[in-house]
Amino acid sequence: MNCDICGHPAITYIRYNGTHLCSEHFIRFVEKRVKKEIRRQVSLRSGDIIGVAVSGGKDSMSALYLLHSILGERRDIDIQCITVDEGIEGYRKESIGIVKRFCSDIGIKYNEISFSERFSITMDEVAPLSGGSSPCTYCGVFRRNTLNYAARKINAKYLVTGLNLDDTAQSVMMNFTRGDIERLARLGPHKKVQPGLIPRIQPLRMIPEKESLLYAITAGIPFHNGVCPYSDEALRNQFRELINELETRSPGTRHSIISSYDQMLPVLSASIEPANLKECRCGEPTLSERCKACGLIDSLNNRKRHDPE
Repeated sequence: MNCDICGHPAITYIRYNGTHLCSEHFIRFVEKRVKKEIRRQVSLRSGDIIGVAVSGGKDSMSALYLLHSILGERRDIDIQCITVDEGIEGYRKESIGIVKRFCSDIGIKYNEISFSERFSITMDEVAPLSGGSSPCTYCGVFRRNTLNYAARKINAKYLVTGLNLDDTAQSVMMNFTRGDIERLARLGPHKKVQPGLIPRIQPLRMIPEKESLLYAITAGIPFHNGVCPYSDEALRNQFRELINELETRSPGTRHSIISSYDQMLPVLSASIEPANLKECRCGEPTLSERCKACGLIDSLNNRKRHDPE
């Protein structure tokens, strides 16, 4: 098939809008939506620092590349990479190497922080102690804490994540089925600035996962294609399968989920009072005396004491 715009050979068919696109027009199609999201989500001033959370996967690498391409000409804006080493043997080391080289190639400052440095524990040590919970539960909490800490350390105004359309639709559905209205109202991109919390923005929010992958390949962006050894246990996988099935039957389902959520968000936000945040002993904001990350660390330490083997 040929591109519907220029007649050149198409590389993809966009089912939800019925168009065939060549490589050039596919790249334009992605970048146009990302530029729209950046304009909608951020308000930048001279001297602002943007932290980009980069794991080395296709989404975060594409987000870093796009931020650099779109905002890189503004010398008054400082874009910096933040990479978290969770401590997963045989998985994270290779991706970190890819991120470091890419940042060096395009002139982006690279910042790295590890769970070991932040919590004195690695995910390989957490996994056997996680009990009935998925290791991903611990990893998610620790990553959020670590990324916010690292973003505050570089005085970032925003923290960019590589969450794509699929990720966002899954998060909406997960919180909806749990009845967690407060968390629904707090999903990024964040417009309200809470003391100690760096607002997160999601430039790939309307880019489906497959398009993010194709964009990285087509634009020549290096990325790590490994799979975390603990990811099979994640609850998110069930919602991924459900939404993928719905999307196959009815193209555009993911966009409809996000559109519905966006229409509900003003009502949700207005009905929930701003949180009265305290400061945890680790320095991070928290609703209670202790943040969730420190609470999980305490529970892990208790298990180690009672089950040293």
